[in-house]
Amino acid sequence: MASSNPTRKSTIYDVAKATGSSTATVSMVLNGTWARYRIREETANRILDAAQKLGYAVNMKARGLRLSRSGLAGMILPHYRNRFFAALAETFEVEARGRGLCPMVVGTQRDPTVEVSVTQTLLSQRVELLFIAGVRNPTPLNELCAAAGVPCINLDLPGDGAPSVVSDNRKGARAITDVLIEKLLAGGHTPDELILLGGVAGEYATEMRIAGFRDAFEARGLSPARDAIECCGYNAAAAKRALAKRYTTLGRLPAGLLLNSITAFEGIVQFTATLPLEAWKSAVVGCFDWDPFAAYLPFDVTMLRQDVETIISEAFRLAESYDPKDRSLILVPTGLGKMFEEAEQTKEFDR
Repeated sequence: MASSNPTRKSTIYDVAKATGSSTATVSMVLNGTWARYRIREETANRILDAAQKLGYAVNMKARGLRLSRSGLAGMILPHYRNRFFAALAETFEVEARGRGLCPMVVGTQRDPTVEVSVTQTLLSQRVELLFIAGVRNPTPLNELCAAAGVPCINLDLPGDGAPSVVSDNRKGARAITDVLIEKLLAGGHTPDELILLGGVAGEYATEMRIAGFRDAFEARGLSPARDAIECCGYNAAAAKRALAKRYTTLGRLPAGLLLNSITAFEGIVQFTATLPLEAWKSAVVGCFDWDPFAAYLPFDVTMLRQDVETIISEAFRLAESYDPKDRSLILVPTGLGKMFEEAEQTKEFDR
């Protein structure tokens, strides 16, 4: 159906000929007035599809493809392997249904090609909004949504092409670092024995958490150790290897450990499980994520809980009053999880 002359731009006459429609009908579809003149949605979709195949630049929003509701709300996220992303998906589903929408959630495994493909598929299904969670470069996805006239909100990691709602990583990291430093001092250790493991160098969340970690030291007139920060990724095996190397070098565990994510924390637990009780019972450990099962571990654990409910609530608020020019960044405060208290409540519930 594409034009045989690659240098010639397609016109509404080409679209009319390809679809067997009048030029007036094609014009009304492309200028967004088709519903007003009672042109069938099936006809409008057929004309828009043909226009795209012919290379006619179609602005979905301006041309009114979305004048009728699909009732679908989309979300993409990296995976469901940790409680944070699983909670984002679950809360999104609840909030979408409460608004009369049918949620569609897809995991993309942090693969940029999959992210683009999934976004295109969800847009082809005419989702009424799209939440983009945990994508390191959401700009191409924001651009796809903008072309389709679909409100999109970046969650967890911000982007330049749409409004973003993320945890206040810097303040959260400072708060948990303060707690760990106090625990180290109470145990007779020095703050420079605290190390930060995990995350990806150059990534927004990791950089903000590193900044918060440094802030806590600076507020005390101190500096972390030269090798205190190690960005070994969001991977349990990598974190396990990083700690094993430090254990071999020191001949013991570091006195204090702050993990950048729950997956890095899993690697630490895997490694410490191979050691005798005496090796890790005095360790001070923190994690920038939350899981109630950590309350049952036989060493001291402090966890930072991200406010999933507020993140999703703010995202829907932005979507429902969507401004295509909005590039605001909303920071949602985190909180230190009352882990043992919640674990006790869980046990009571189970009884």
